[in-house]
Amino acid sequence: MTEGPGTQGLEQVLEPSGWKLLQSLPPYDERAALPLGARLREAGHAPELVAAVLTQAKLRAKGRDKFGEFADRMLFTADGLEQATRLPIAALHARRFRDAGISSLADLGCGIGGDAMAAAALDLEVLAVDRDPTTVAVATVNLMPFEGARAELGQAQDHDPARTEGIWLDPARRRPAAGRASGSVRLRDPEEYSPPLSTVVDLARRLGQAGSGRGGADEDGALGAKLGPGIDHDALPAGTETQWLSWHGQVLEATCWFGPLASAGTQRSALVIDRGGAHRLAPRGTPEADPHTGELGAHLYEPDGAVIRAGLLGEVARDLDARTLDPSIAYLTSDQRISTPFASGYSVRDVMPFSLKRLTSYLREHRLGILEIKKRGTAVEPDELRRKLRPRRFGEERATLVLTRIGGEQHVIVASPHPRPPGD
Repeated sequence: MTEGPGTQGLEQVLEPSGWKLLQSLPPYDERAALPLGARLREAGHAPELVAAVLTQAKLRAKGRDKFGEFADRMLFTADGLEQATRLPIAALHARRFRDAGISSLADLGCGIGGDAMAAAALDLEVLAVDRDPTTVAVATVNLMPFEGARAELGQAQDHDPARTEGIWLDPARRRPAAGRASGSVRLRDPEEYSPPLSTVVDLARRLGQAGSGRGGADEDGALGAKLGPGIDHDALPAGTETQWLSWHGQVLEATCWFGPLASAGTQRSALVIDRGGAHRLAPRGTPEADPHTGELGAHLYEPDGAVIRAGLLGEVARDLDARTLDPSIAYLTSDQRISTPFASGYSVRDVMPFSLKRLTSYLREHRLGILEIKKRGTAVEPDELRRKLRPRRFGEERATLVLTRIGGEQHVIVASPHPRPPGD
């Protein structure tokens, strides 16, 4: 096995005695880790095994954020956990295959097996494939509770599409940073992914030709692939649907759906997940037009990042009867207060040209000391501005400061967030 962060000693953890020791550990507590490790070594356990099980315990605690209670019986690598799909999102991926009538799925580049687990939990037969032996071993353990799932060593480029009805891919979209011992950089060009987007497109075509992916000889098969959220729209394959997904305000992925998994006539969509549920936005009816630019109204709206990435700002503007403050900035403004899952709303309290001296006087006069600072289209950095303002000295009143351009000039909008709807 190739060792990396979170993999040292993993072979020993996979032995029955190592697994038993891992399962016997109490819930991970950073403060208790050192004395616990000392006690385990005093009890005769090898230092390498003790370090390995404590690393796994720490990763399990961190993994609860993505996998909930499932994390307590999983194995992880540090990189695998960081890159893994959150289980609720993986379930949405799996549901799309199931709803299209797909009963068997190959997860190519499966990582630690998050998407494969979700598919197996929905009773799909799952073949999880990865090119890294350590990762395959980890995925094998994580898939053990599911009778219809198995993991094996392999590469997407060599996969036979006829083995399953559907294919899921999560191509590697990072490479090691040049000249650095650790760290990586995001890849912008989808042809630099591993596998590249052209290979993904070819797999979808061959899956359709195999007749196992619910497609015809001239149709793509049932394939889904993660892309980088910043992918250029011109690079999206024809006849597919790419959906940008945000999780509680954070854009996590763009997924390209082929063949029967794509919504007819929809090339781009957004899925916004918040405490109120999952909300889908796609072009409706007439072709979307860019919103017009106008004066600041009584309300300001900050569209969700998935909406912006999907190029659907005009759809939200139409729903809000809104306009932009500047053609190049994705803030919307309207005279109406309307609740939407696709944008955060603010009531405008005041607006002024940007000036540190004038802003300081305003905050002091209105006793505004608890500030949320947002920016778009300006070089001013919120953290730097906060250090210069030292707002806590002004009082205990709250406000949101929005730094942006209006009519090409730098301005500060003083606003208050709209109250959240019940359940949000």
